[in-house]
Amino acid sequence: MTKKNTSTNTTASMEDAAVKGKGSAAETLFGGKAKPMFTGKLSPVKMALVGLLMVVLLLLPIYLQGMGEVLLLASFVLIGLYILLALGLNIIIGYAGMLDFGRMAFYAVGAYAAMILAIPLANLMGDNLSQFAFPFVLIGSGIVAAFVGYLLSLPVMRLRGDYLAIVTLGFGEIVRITIQNNPFNITNGLLGLPRSGDVLPWPPFFEWLRENVVLVMGNEFYFTVTRNVYWYYMILLVLIIAIIVVRRQDNSRLGRSWAAMREDEVAATAMGVNVTKAKTWAFVLGAFWGGAAGACFGFFQGSVSPEPFTFLNSVIVLAIVVIGGMGSIPGVLLGGVIIMGFPELVRWFAMNHLGGGGGDIGGQVANMRNLLLGLFMVIMMAVRTEGIIPMKPKLHKLYGKGKFGGTDGAADKAAEAAPSSKGGAN
Repeated sequence: MTKKNTSTNTTASMEDAAVKGKGSAAETLFGGKAKPMFTGKLSPVKMALVGLLMVVLLLLPIYLQGMGEVLLLASFVLIGLYILLALGLNIIIGYAGMLDFGRMAFYAVGAYAAMILAIPLANLMGDNLSQFAFPFVLIGSGIVAAFVGYLLSLPVMRLRGDYLAIVTLGFGEIVRITIQNNPFNITNGLLGLPRSGDVLPWPPFFEWLRENVVLVMGNEFYFTVTRNVYWYYMILLVLIIAIIVVRRQDNSRLGRSWAAMREDEVAATAMGVNVTKAKTWAFVLGAFWGGAAGACFGFFQGSVSPEPFTFLNSVIVLAIVVIGGMGSIPGVLLGGVIIMGFPELVRWFAMNHLGGGGGDIGGQVANMRNLLLGLFMVIMMAVRTEGIIPMKPKLHKLYGKGKFGGTDGAADKAAEAAPSSKGGAN
């Protein structure tokens, strides 16, 4: 009887540790207790499709640049940037369940932070090492944006729904107008950064790749590493890292807190979830990836100005998450390709394959883009409210490895034995 009571107490203590225990800093940020990237075995067909997709993504810029399709390649770079923005927003909306209309604020903060940090850091590192300034600038810009996200989280802790959306919308406009007004002569107003006479450092190995990587096939195919090619691969690398980190966060203790808060904030608080901490981390981590995307955008463009950081672009990023599937990483990827890629593809086809009228059609597509986006969102909300690829619900056990988590069912047996032991005692 004592042995049974000991088993019951052990099971209860394991449950308390799972709910109320404190994870390490690494687990909080990167999901140290997360599941593997691919749970279960992939079928040969899925493995072949994943392999084919990776091959296409790696060879696509080589083909486009070799065939002279420069504008189309630049469009793919822009798609990658917006997908990175949407991944950060997916943490706030999809995982934590908070509505955010200020995504472009973090994008702008990251871009301007990169411009401000890059030149002094490159000068400090010297001519030989200046090309390696970009990775530090990328991380630094993300940290600056994350700090701004932390400051934003402080006044919005008690806000939900429409009120939270209005506050974040106003925050995005405050950042944009502040940049235009050039406070303390930091942002250079409408002229943007870098200032006249300042030159951004080259990113890592770009000069060497441009001078040494050349591929010629016949009279029509000529490939060399250009700015578009380089940043395509660089953003693809950052995207892969972001997907791994965000997925691990979703499966970590912090991710479970987000899920509980998203479903019912009152119930989550009653069960011991630190809602304030979960909200703060959602804003901080979501802002970090927005800042990282802004840094990549600034270096890709070679300069930044206030024009791209409008409320409308925040709505586009929101549409990517909602239409793709809130809380679903594959949904965000597909939503970014559809929302950002389809109009660019139509415009490219019109301008390159419809003769003299192509320019007019391309302009009409650009003007009708917002109308088509709104129509698509209305259709999706009426037909498939959860998005194209909805988030899959996950079951998390509070203790041990049993029916849902593995082959060791010791904790399950102890839990099942607890009621019978209580009955036996009576």
